[in-house]
Amino acid sequence: MILTRQAISAAVGTGEIVIDPFDPARISPNAYDWRLGRRIRECDGELDAAALTQFPEREIPADGLVLQPGRLYLGVTHERTGSEHYAQMINGDRTIGGLGVWVHISAPLGHVGHAIAWTLEIRVVRPVRVYPLMTFGKIIFIRAEGEVASYQHMGRKYRQTGGIDVSRLYEELR
Repeated sequence: MILTRQAISAAVGTGEIVIDPFDPARISPNAYDWRLGRRIRECDGELDAAALTQFPEREIPADGLVLQPGRLYLGVTHERTGSEHYAQMINGDRTIGGLGVWVHISAPLGHVGHAIAWTLEIRVVRPVRVYPLMTFGKIIFIRAEGEVASYQHMGRKYRQTGGIDVSRLYEELR
C-alpha cells in the first residue's frame, strides 16, 4: 500500500518516516517531491565492474551545470529519507523526464531501514542545465507486509558511506 499525503505527514509527525530537511509543502498526493543536492560526480571514461572507479565530486554552481549526453553522472538527493516501518521507492518526475533527464533507473527501492541521502544515477539525452536544490523527483512510501528486516543490519553490501556512492560490485568480484 502506498501512503497518501495525509499518511506521509502523520508518519513524519510521529517519527515513523524521517525526511530531513522536511517541507510539508513538498508532499504531493502520494509522494514527497525531493530535490537534487549540491554535489555531483561525472564519469565519461571506461568503467570496470571489477575495479573501484574514482570519479571526481564537485559542487553544482548556483548558476547551474550543463549535463552532457554520453556521460554518467552520480548525484545525491538534498533530503535524507528513512523509515524502520516503510520501504521507499524513488523516481524522477514528469518535469525532469520532459527535459530528457533519466534519473535513478536501476535501483529505485529503499528497503525498510534505508536512511540516507540517495545516490542518483543521472543520464541526459541532450545537453540540460540543472541547478542545486531543484525539484528532481518523487519518493513514495510503501507499507511492508510480513517480517521486517532492517536495511541497517544487512551486512557489508548495504553499508553506507554518507556521500555519493560509486559502484561496490568490485567487492563481490574479488
